[in-house]
Amino acid sequence: MSETTVVLDQLAERRIKYHEADVVVIGAGVFGCAMAHALAEQGRSVILLERWMKEPNRIVGELMQPGGVNSLRKLGLGHCIEDIDGIPCHGFNVFFYGDDVRMPYPHIEGLLGMGDEKADGSANSKAEPPRPQGRSFHHGRFITQLRKACLKHPNISVFETEAVSTIKGDHNPEILGVETRTVNPSTGEKEPDCFFGQLTIVADGYASRFRKQFINQTPVVRSKFYALELIDCQLPSPGYGHVVIGASSPVLLYQIGTHETRVLVDVPEKLPEASPANGGVRGYMKNVVLPALPPSVQPSFKAALEKESKIPQSMPNSWLPPTKQAVPGLVILGDAMNMRHPLTGGGMTVALNDVVLLRDLLSPQNIPDLADTAAVCRAMGTFHWQRKRLTAIINVLAMALYSLFAAQSKELAKLQRGCFAYFKRGVTRDPMGLLGGLIPDPLVLGYHFFSVAFLAIWLDWRETGLWKVPVLLWNAFWILWTASVVFLPVMYRELCV
Repeated sequence: MSETTVVLDQLAERRIKYHEADVVVIGAGVFGCAMAHALAEQGRSVILLERWMKEPNRIVGELMQPGGVNSLRKLGLGHCIEDIDGIPCHGFNVFFYGDDVRMPYPHIEGLLGMGDEKADGSANSKAEPPRPQGRSFHHGRFITQLRKACLKHPNISVFETEAVSTIKGDHNPEILGVETRTVNPSTGEKEPDCFFGQLTIVADGYASRFRKQFINQTPVVRSKFYALELIDCQLPSPGYGHVVIGASSPVLLYQIGTHETRVLVDVPEKLPEASPANGGVRGYMKNVVLPALPPSVQPSFKAALEKESKIPQSMPNSWLPPTKQAVPGLVILGDAMNMRHPLTGGGMTVALNDVVLLRDLLSPQNIPDLADTAAVCRAMGTFHWQRKRLTAIINVLAMALYSLFAAQSKELAKLQRGCFAYFKRGVTRDPMGLLGGLIPDPLVLGYHFFSVAFLAIWLDWRETGLWKVPVLLWNAFWILWTASVVFLPVMYRELCV
C-alpha cells in the first residue's frame, strides 16, 4: 500500500468517523458540488453536506450560457452535462409583439480560456472559429451528475444532513464548523450532529438559512417565474432560447430534453391581470400570455395549462448584490450571497466562474493551511473584486433587461422598443457575447445600453414629429433619465461596492 493511499484512508476516516476535514461545504447544488470537487482535486479533505440527496425538481438552473459551460470544463466537470438528454443552445430568438430577431452567440474565441482570439473579438487567423454553445437540460439530472462526481472522489465524503447553525469558538469569533440534524435510519428521527473544518463554505441557495446571520442584505423580489413543461413543442427556432415580449411581462422558453420544453412566465407582484378576479395566475396565462406566444407554441402551451388545474410551480425572481465578507473561518457563496433575475440564464455562469476564481485563490500554493484565517480573508477580498469583471455584467444585464422587457411605464416601453430595434438593426454580437458570459468588459455593456437609450430617443422623435422641439427635448430627457435610473444604481452596486 502506497504512502498516498494511507494518507487518503486516514483523511477519509477522520471525515467519516470524526466529521473533521479541511473544508465543510453546506449545500450540494451547482456551486457547492463544483466547489467541493475543485478543492478536492487540489488535495483538500472535503465534507459535503446536503439536506436532501434525491434528485431535485427545480424550474430554474436549466439553461447554462457558454461562459458557464467553459468554466465547467475548466473544472474538469464537463462530463456532467453529457448523457442527460441536454440540448445545445446557440443563442436567443426575441419576439416583440409578433416580430422577431434571431441572435446567435458570436464567434468569440480566446475569451475566458476559449482559444487564442483577442478580447475585442479580432481574430489572429483567417479561419472562423466555431460559435460557442450553451446547454439546456433538466436541472435535477445535472445536479445528480455533479453529486455523483463528488461521491466518487476519494477526497470528498458526502453526508445527507440538515445544517442548522454554525459552531463558534469560545474565545474568538472564528467559525469552527456547523451543527446539523441527521436522520437516524433506525428510528427515523432527526438527531443532533456536528461537522468541523478549517473553512466552512455556505452554499445553501436562494433560501439560505445562514444569510441573515452574516450578510446585512435582503433579496429584493419583484416577481415570480411560474413554470410549465411543454411536450413536443414546436419552437420557431430549435436550438435557441426564446424570449417573448407581448404580454404584461416577459416569457422565456427553452428546450430541456428531446421532448420537453420549459416555459417560464414572469408574473410581477400585484399584477392586475393575474388578480383573483381575473382568474389568478392561470387566468393570466390563458387570457394574456397564450395569445402573445408564437402560433406554433400555443397548442402545447394550452395542453400543458389544461393538464392540471392547480397553480403552476413557481420560484421568486430575486436580486441580491454581492457582499464582501470577513468572517473568520466562514464564507457565504452562490445564490446565498449573490442573485440576479433569471431571465438571462446567468446564474450558473456566475456560480461556476466564482468556483474557478476561488479554486486558484485558495489553492495550496497560495494558502497551504486554510486555518490561516487572515490569508483566507485576504483571498476573499481579492475574490470580491476579481469576480466583478464578469459577474457585474451578467447581474446588471439581467436586471436592466428585465426592467425593459417588463416595461411598466411609457418611458420603459420606449426603451423596450429601442432595445428590439437595436437588435433588429443587427447589433447582436456584443450583446450576445455579454449575455453568454464571453465578454468580461463592463464598459462594453454601458456603451450598448446607452446606445439603446439614444436609439429609443430617435425613434420617439420620428414618431412624435421633429417640429415639436419642446416635446422632443422633454421626452428625450425622461427616456435618458429612466435609462440612467435603471442602469446606473445597479451597476454601481454590483461594480463599485
